[in-house]
Amino acid sequence: MDAVRLIVTSRRALAGSGDAPETMTEVWQAQALAQAIGSRLAVSGPPELRGEALGLTELAGRGCGVLDTPHLATEDLRAAQLTDLGDARQALLCLGGLLGEVGIALVGLACAADDESTYWQCMEAIDAADESRDRVREMLRRLADREEALPEREAG
Repeated sequence: MDAVRLIVTSRRALAGSGDAPETMTEVWQAQALAQAIGSRLAVSGPPELRGEALGLTELAGRGCGVLDTPHLATEDLRAAQLTDLGDARQALLCLGGLLGEVGIALVGLACAADDESTYWQCMEAIDAADESRDRVREMLRRLADREEALPEREAG
């Protein structure tokens, strides 16, 4: 499945999640998807994105690592369904939106947390999602710079 479709599915699932465990599962799914997209971009994306994409992979992996790993069947793991990035710019725009929504959901969970462990888990995951989103923004900036430079190269 292509990245944009998986991101849209994740956004809907996150928005529709009810209780804290379900929301945490969706946050984990979103981070795993960001990790998979970063990995794919690092290997086969535009050369100017590869360093930032590797950073995204590491940060999103940290975001998964600070959360309890949900019990999901392999076919339910969205990141494992990623077969195609499609348009890198569109995928990154959608991923940035998803990561922003992840941060908002985590703030809500942290505010409602009954125990200190859940609170700190959320805080660390917020940090990872925010840093991941920064990487996505940087990749979008680099893509824009690349697109701006192409007509100049062709004219010269």
